[in-house]
Order: sequence, then C-alpha cells, then structure tokens
Amino acid sequence: MRNLKSKKTTFKIHSSLFFLTFLLGTFSVSGQINEQSVRSNSLKFEEILTYVNRMYVDDADAESLTDHAIVSMLEKLDPHTTYISKADVKDANQRIDGNFVGVGVRFQILKDTLIVVEAIPGGPSEKLGIQAGDKIIKIENILVAGVGLKNSDVRSKLLGDLGTKVKVEIQRRNSKKLLSFTITRDKIPLNSVDCAYMVTPKTGYIKLNSFSRPTMDEIQAAMFTLKSKGMENLILDLQNNGGGLLYTARDLADEFLSPGKLVVYSEGKHQPRTELRTEKTGSWEKGRLVVLINENSASASEIVSGAVQDWDRGLVIGRRTFGKGLVQRPIPLSDGSELRLTVARYYTPTGRWIQKPYSDIEAYKNDYMDRYLHGEFYNQDSIKKFPDSLKYQTKIQKRTVYGGGGIMPDIFVPMDTSGVSDYFKDLVRGGHFNPFVLTYVEKNRANLKKIYPNLEQYIANFDTDKKFMDEFFKYVKAEQPDLEFKEAEYLESEKLIKIRLKAMLAQDLWGIPAFYEVYNETDDILKKAIEVIESDQYLKQGLAK
Repeated sequence: MRNLKSKKTTFKIHSSLFFLTFLLGTFSVSGQINEQSVRSNSLKFEEILTYVNRMYVDDADAESLTDHAIVSMLEKLDPHTTYISKADVKDANQRIDGNFVGVGVRFQILKDTLIVVEAIPGGPSEKLGIQAGDKIIKIENILVAGVGLKNSDVRSKLLGDLGTKVKVEIQRRNSKKLLSFTITRDKIPLNSVDCAYMVTPKTGYIKLNSFSRPTMDEIQAAMFTLKSKGMENLILDLQNNGGGLLYTARDLADEFLSPGKLVVYSEGKHQPRTELRTEKTGSWEKGRLVVLINENSASASEIVSGAVQDWDRGLVIGRRTFGKGLVQRPIPLSDGSELRLTVARYYTPTGRWIQKPYSDIEAYKNDYMDRYLHGEFYNQDSIKKFPDSLKYQTKIQKRTVYGGGGIMPDIFVPMDTSGVSDYFKDLVRGGHFNPFVLTYVEKNRANLKKIYPNLEQYIANFDTDKKFMDEFFKYVKAEQPDLEFKEAEYLESEKLIKIRLKAMLAQDLWGIPAFYEVYNETDDILKKAIEVIESDQYLKQGLAK
C-alpha cells in the first residue's frame, strides 16, 4: 500500500496540527482550554492520521482529511467561523477587494457558443474593440465552440495573473474572417453599486450589493450625480445585500450621521470593547432618507440600517433582516489557507445584539424556511414576539426597536407572490429568458439601438407586443417541446414575464444598471418607500428633526 503523499503532505499535516493547536488553545465552545488538553487533543489527531497513513485499505489524501476535520470542528463554534482552503482564498477575497484579474467581459454560453454579452467599460477587452455580440471561437488556438464548454472552463481559460496575455479569435456578425485579439489581463472592478438613478424628479435611488474596499468611492460618485440632478430625498436599497467590510459600513453610515456619533461597537472574550464612530461631515446628513431591507440583508447592511434607525435619522422599510451580529477576523495560515474566526459580537448604538440564535445549527440553517412557513414574509403579525428584554429605545426620539434576530423595519412590506404561476416557474427553471433575449438582441441590436438611442426612450416606448411575445413562445416551444403553453397561467403571470424580458433586453443593450431601472417596477418595497418619502407619512414617523 502506498503512503499518504510525500513531504508536501507531511508539511500539510504538521501545518494543520499547528493550526489545531492554536485554535484549541485559544477558543472553544465552553471557553479556553488548558495547555495539557491542547497537547492531548493534538496528539490524538496526529495518532489518527498516522494510523490512516500506515494501515488504511486504500490511498488517502491527508490534505483533504485535514480540511474536513477542520471544517467539522469549526462548525461546533458558530455558523460564521469558517475555514477557506488555499485554492479558494483568492476567490473568497475578490468581492471584498472589489476586483478580480481577467479580460473584462460578461459572457454567456448559448448553444455551445461563448458569446460576449458586454465588454466591461474601461477593461482590456473594451479597449481593444471587442464588442457585445462577439462570439469567442478559439482561446490560445484551441477551439472552444461546439465542444461542450462550461462556465468554469471559460473562467479558467480567461482569468489569470495580472499582466499575462491570452489570445482569442472572435467571429463578429457580418464578418467572414475570424478576428484575432491578444488581451493583456488586468484588474476588473466588481461594482458594489448596481445602479443609481432618479426614481422621481425629487427622489434619488442607490442600490448597493456589497460592502467592499471601493464601495465608498462608488457611493460618493453616485451621490454627487444624483444631487446634480436635483435630489431632495434618498432611498438606499440594501435588499439582498449580504454585507462585507465592517469599516465600510461605518464609512457609509458616516454619510448620513453627524460627526462623533456611535455607529457600532464590538466586544468579545478576547477583544475589549471597540467603538466605531462617525468622523466627518457626511454628504447626506440632511434630507429625507429611507433604507430598504429584506430577509437577505445581513451583517454590514444591518449595521447601517441599525445605526440609521437608532439615531432616528431615517426610516427603515421592508422586512426583518437576516440576523448576523458576529464579527469575523481573517487569519492567514502557513500553507496559504485562511481561517475566518468569530472574535466578537457587534451591537447597534442602542446596545442591540441582532444575532439570531444559533445553538441549534440545523434550526439556524432552516431559519429562512421557518420564517416563510410561519407566514412572516406576508404578515407582520406572524413575526414571533420578542420579550421585553429585547426592546430598546432609539437615541433621540425614544421609539421602540428590537434586538435578538435582525433589524425590524419601521414600516413592514409583505412579500408579493401574485403572478408567480406554475407556468412562470417552468419558464424560469427551463432557463428560457436569458438565451431568448440574447438571441433576440443579436438579431436586432443595430435596429434596437437606432430606434431607442438611449435607455430613457427604451423604457418609455419599447413594447413587449404580440409579435415579440409570439417569437418568445416559438423559441420556448423549440427548446422545450414538452412545456405546454397554459393560457390562464400565462395571463396570471403576463406582467411579470413581460417586465422580466424587457429588463433583460435593457441589460444586454445598456448594462446591469439598466436592468434595475426597468425591473424595479415590480419592487413593492421600493414603491412603498417612494410613497412614504414623498408624503406626510415620513414626517408622521416621529423622526428627529
């Protein structure tokens, strides 16, 4: 029988033992463990690996076994302490860093062909003249069309190290010859602001998808643009924003709160109380403010919405947030992997700890479904009642707010599932929207851009008429003959289907922000926010003057 695997594996084992010793010697569910226990547990782990190495019936991968052991151990601590393998560290950090290295295209695989949906503005492909609609036929002289290419294959071929080059050959519409481009890989921004536009002549809207290092530059640019267009009210959309960097959350809150105000504080057994306060005069300390939240708003999103609510600075509208009140610290390990260890709890300015219970890990994982089944998404009265110990008073107006499981909105908006018929679900599950739109745009791009030279004219005048919808249904029938057209269910979902198609068309013609400018018509939380912020309802909520 072969041994586990070379000196590299031996290093991995000892490196992991060092990590286990460090972790067991510092934290546990019950508290700090004495040195004798650390040595005993480390020895036990080493003994088991040794017996596996010497006696196991088949080959065994010590690296994989160690990784699984680490993951299983960390699951006993809390749901957010995680181990990230060396192979995954780079990908895990890209969203926080706000960029990745690549060629700068959004792509889609359609009928086994790699199609450029967008050459990212300012990226290396756009600078070379690569265009939306181009079909990438070869990468480094290797045929990639008609060979069963997958998204992961494309990323592995087009991503790479900064400054390295990749050759692609492209087929362009109305061109008989393949066009050859040599692209120098560069940093490609991952925008955290999905869109920013005026939803009414008075009210600006910013949708934020994460809290990364470049976020504040994007926010400030968006604020400047919206104020130049006459913004009097601001709606900040944190729906489905899973969070990110703690300091970015503080900096965003700093835009809304005057200097010196507490935004968040954290403390843990081994970390003394640390406070983050506003430091400067923000760009929107005056003017009406609404923050949108839902059940997928977490972490940094909860810090910002909690600070705005606690200081009576603006209204929070939507549904109860996720409920994450734990702070993780990234700790690089000797083999290039990373530990993200929960080191503290964070609290809102009023002292609320909004972490939902996690003593029962299975219940924690099923919390979303439990909320759904309990009716919380549809009826505020269905939210489980909080004890008086979890009630807090806001800093200025002494309004009642709650801890113990997310941020409760000031104004609740139920989830709307009307129009979601089984036929609509079948269309989504069948994956018919994206490829149809891409095919339609490819055939009609020049004509569409001629008729609708800008997004405003497109939104106002493009009609998903009978001719357009017949073409869509013809495409669906060809792709999935067994999917029966159900007229009654289509009529139930007609508005939702048409707005989805129109929004996707806008995205393929003008980029991701255009999608939201169209699709936000379906967002009931945003509709309620516009209604409130532009009426006396805002004043009647008892906010600080």
